[in-house]
Amino acid sequence: MQLYDWDEAPELNITPLVDVMLVLLAILMVITPNIVYEELISLPQGSAQKALSQKPPVNISIDRKGQIKVNGESFELNAFSDNFYKFAQKLDLKSTVMIHADKSLDYGLVMGVLGAVKQAGFSEVSLATNG
Repeated sequence: MQLYDWDEAPELNITPLVDVMLVLLAILMVITPNIVYEELISLPQGSAQKALSQKPPVNISIDRKGQIKVNGESFELNAFSDNFYKFAQKLDLKSTVMIHADKSLDYGLVMGVLGAVKQAGFSEVSLATNG
């Protein structure tokens, strides 16, 4: 009859498990660069005849004295909102508006001009800077 020592804890030999995992890792590292994923995409056909049309930008400049010029045409500061709204009816509302203002001007004055341009219906408005 054999006597067992129940106080002794069993040992787990993990060396074969580590060997198998290293072999699988090596196989994965060799195979992975050769796997190619292909996604089929159907692109729309473009037309070669249709050329892009350039819309001329609207340039607004405000000088140190508060005089406003839109594409070379002078406007009164006090009535700029109403006059620019009428002037904008002749322009394409999708064209870009560039506002050039002197840095010594009051912030509220420049934002008033910006608000008038937005009210006229322009969506692409940029404030130009030097630098």
